[in-house]
Amino acid sequence: MTQTSFLRKFFLYKYLFALTFWNHVSLSLEDELFTSVSNNFPEDDSNQKIKSLPLLYTKSHQSKSSFDWIVIQNTTESLSLSEITDDNVKKLVALLSKFRQGSRLRNLTLTNVSVDWNTLMEIFQTVWHSSIEYFNMNSVTQLSDIKSYDFDYSGTSMKALTMKKILITDLYFIQDDLYRIFADMNIADMTIADSDMIHMLCPSSKSRFRYLNFLKNDLTDFLFQKCDNLVQLETLILQKNKFESLHKVSFMTSHMKSLKYLDMSSNLLRHDGADMQCPWAESLTELDLSSNQLADAVFECLPVNIKKLSLRNNQISNVPRGMVELKSLEELNLASNRLADLPGCGGFASLQFLNIEMNSILTPSADFFQSCPRVRELQAGHNPFKCSCELQAFIRLERQSGGKLAGWPAAYACEYPEGLRGTELKDFHLSLLACNTTLLLVTALLLTLVLVAAVAFLCIYLDVPWYVRMTWQWTQTKRRAWHSPPGGQGAVLQFHAFISYSERDSLWVKNELIPNLEKGEGCIQLCQHERNFIPGKSIVENIINCIEKSYKSIFVLSPNFVQSEWCHYELYFAHHKLFSENSNSLILILLEPIPPYLIPARYHKLKALMAKRTYLEWPKERSKRALFWANLRAAISINLPKADENWCEEIH
Repeated sequence: MTQTSFLRKFFLYKYLFALTFWNHVSLSLEDELFTSVSNNFPEDDSNQKIKSLPLLYTKSHQSKSSFDWIVIQNTTESLSLSEITDDNVKKLVALLSKFRQGSRLRNLTLTNVSVDWNTLMEIFQTVWHSSIEYFNMNSVTQLSDIKSYDFDYSGTSMKALTMKKILITDLYFIQDDLYRIFADMNIADMTIADSDMIHMLCPSSKSRFRYLNFLKNDLTDFLFQKCDNLVQLETLILQKNKFESLHKVSFMTSHMKSLKYLDMSSNLLRHDGADMQCPWAESLTELDLSSNQLADAVFECLPVNIKKLSLRNNQISNVPRGMVELKSLEELNLASNRLADLPGCGGFASLQFLNIEMNSILTPSADFFQSCPRVRELQAGHNPFKCSCELQAFIRLERQSGGKLAGWPAAYACEYPEGLRGTELKDFHLSLLACNTTLLLVTALLLTLVLVAAVAFLCIYLDVPWYVRMTWQWTQTKRRAWHSPPGGQGAVLQFHAFISYSERDSLWVKNELIPNLEKGEGCIQLCQHERNFIPGKSIVENIINCIEKSYKSIFVLSPNFVQSEWCHYELYFAHHKLFSENSNSLILILLEPIPPYLIPARYHKLKALMAKRTYLEWPKERSKRALFWANLRAAISINLPKADENWCEEIH
């Protein structure tokens, strides 16, 4: 062999090794992808053996020596072809017929296939007796009439068939002729998806099917009813079909003695709970019923041995108590329903994982982990949590659970009230007092008692009842004065001054005060209770009348004064007049010094008057008394409207 021939052989085997490494060859029968490896080399005697690669099938392909096929068969495990039509399908069949059992080709994918029924069956029959184990067909259009076909299933290496997007243009045919071909296939796995398939027959005999996937078709409740030949089936996927009755679905599985996984999600399933037994397969351990129209009654129609159950995106508002116990259930998905609280584990003794996200839970129960001691993970996020006192216990539950709340803290945020919306629960805090009703009531009661006691103390200390009583009497007297007959005495000033003093100081008043004022200059008329109180009227009314008829009120202050109850009355009414009439009618005479500790608390007005107003102090030295009387007369000096001249003459 020449050096050039050796190099051509070397590069050819290197290319074939690369194909083996990637384990996949893809080509279109309509496109010329590879014409000749040897076009770039000088021709020699071996050129006929390596002129073209049969797997890279082209229109220019002419030579297919047995050496070339053996090489390709032993180095290629996956083959993908596209654009299969009636024009090139014979070449495809011829190509596939070379891959007899014993070759290395295991995976075949055909895409964009458009052939008639008999040709399609010829492709299947060829594959069935080849080395291919996994056959995939995508986007298949069947063009001609479907008729009965005597398919030979014997001696096959096939394990799995996957068909997606199958379009049948023939609208009038016997359905059994189509479905029987697939129902009786002697393989373990079969998928027919996204093909608008409306039915599938029960296999004619005990089937080898372990896996069936009919995703996104138009299958209904009539599928596999009373079918006894799917005894080895373990996985059945019927997602996105048109099933409506959960009871009929359970009956369908009752003859599938090996069924473990069933996917019925995204259908139209309902269950009315009409006391019907649901005869599920006892072997069924995993069931997906998500995205249906199931309500609370679904819990009356569930497999008793189920371990993993998904009821996501249904219309469940409550997990009823007293339902059939699911003692083996370990994982339950109730997300996207209408639940208002966490379900208990009364019927789920073995529950370990619970997903209850995106429900209507405002305040989840805080005793969940107590009723569900085996739960290892709880997904309760993305609920409209109401951040209030009731939620505090659930937040504490997270701290005590040891990380069992999945998605904490990002998935747990306040929805209500609006002012806290978006606040993560971990950042929401309320005081113990605000959240403990008993403690709050006790605290409020104690504060009320303290307040009542304080008010009572102040009332007693400040003699509030006395002031209330006096105000009432003052009001009543004023009301009577307003209703007195015209020309009465209520509105006329008769005295220059009213004298208020203690009986213990009466000697000074009678011997000093009255003689010096009434017999002195100015003819001052004084109102004294002993001579001017009207018999028959109450003392309080007489006091009020005298104060009302006097221009000034003279208070003789001494330790004896602050001990007198009546002096207090007189001071109160005079002070009331001071503010009600906005007049300067009070004259204070300090007869004897009054130590502050002797003044009772209720005499707070006296303290205020002595602090704010100027008072006359009775001098002990006689030399200063003339000035005292002069100042006092000046404070009283006023011309009364009707001065009594007889009074002045009698006094003088």
